[in-house]
Amino acid sequence: MESLRIVDTWPVGAAAAGVVAPSQSPNLFGSTDLALPWASVTKLATSLAILVAAEEGTLPLDAVITEAGATVRHVLAHAAGLAPERPLRQLSAPGARRIYSNAGYELLADEVAVRADMAFGDYLGAAVLVPLGMTASVLSGSPAWGMTSPLSDLIRLAAEWLAPTLIAPNTLAEATSLAFAGLDGVLPGFGLQEPCDWGLGPEIRDGKSPHWTAPSASPGTFGHFGRSGSFVWVDPEEQLACAVLTDTTFGPWAMRAWPEFSEIVLGEWRSGREQGSEVRFRR
Repeated sequence: MESLRIVDTWPVGAAAAGVVAPSQSPNLFGSTDLALPWASVTKLATSLAILVAAEEGTLPLDAVITEAGATVRHVLAHAAGLAPERPLRQLSAPGARRIYSNAGYELLADEVAVRADMAFGDYLGAAVLVPLGMTASVLSGSPAWGMTSPLSDLIRLAAEWLAPTLIAPNTLAEATSLAFAGLDGVLPGFGLQEPCDWGLGPEIRDGKSPHWTAPSASPGTFGHFGRSGSFVWVDPEEQLACAVLTDTTFGPWAMRAWPEFSEIVLGEWRSGREQGSEVRFRR
C-alpha cells in the first residue's frame, strides 16, 4: 500500500508502518527490522497472554484479585479503581470509574506468575511470542509498557488480534466488546472521554472524539497506542489491522499525524474494494 510511505513525512528519526488482512502476508514499509519500544502497546501482548491463561483455567476472568473485590475482568478493562502506578492503591470501587492503570497490568502479570509457577516473561513467551513467531520481541521491565521489537514482529501481534489462532473466537469477541459500559475516564493524551470505552485489554474507539484512529474508522475499531510513538489498531468491519513503530515520543505531532495517516490507509483499502478488485499485499 502506497499510503504507508506517509510515515516518511513525519517529524521522527525512524518509523515503520505495516498493514495486514486475513490470509494475506503483511505489507510493511520503513525501518521494519529496527527494534523499537512499544510502550503501552505492550498491553496488547500482556492482555492476550491473560486471555490464554483464562481459557486454560490458570487465571479465570472472574477471579477476584484485589482486596476491594476487583476481578481480572475489571483490571483488564481499567475498571478496577486502581491507581495508575505502583504502589497499588484503591482510588475508587471496582466498576465505578475507568482509571488507566499500569499497576493493574503488573498485578495481572504477578498473578499469572504465581498461578502458573513461572516468571511472567516466560509465560508470555510460551503463550504468545513463540507461537506467533515473534522471535525478536523482548519484554524488559513492566508488562504494562516494557516490550521492544521490530515492526516485523509487532505486525504478527496485530494479525493475531484480527484473526486469532491462540484464543477462541468467542474470547476475542468478548475481549473486543465494551466492558463495564458507561464508565467515564481519561484517555491518556486525549483527555476526558464520556464514556471512555474499553474492552479486556484493547481500547475501543466507539464514539470517542478526539481520537488517535481514523475519523471514519468503524466504532468497533480497537487497539492501543504508546507514548513511544507506537500504535496498533484493528478495524473488524474493514478486516484490516495496522501497526506503527517510531523512535519519537508521542505528542502533538502524533495527535495530528496518526488520524490523518490512518484515514488515508483506510481510504486506499476501501478504494481497492470499491473498484471490484481485492487489495492484495505483496508476498
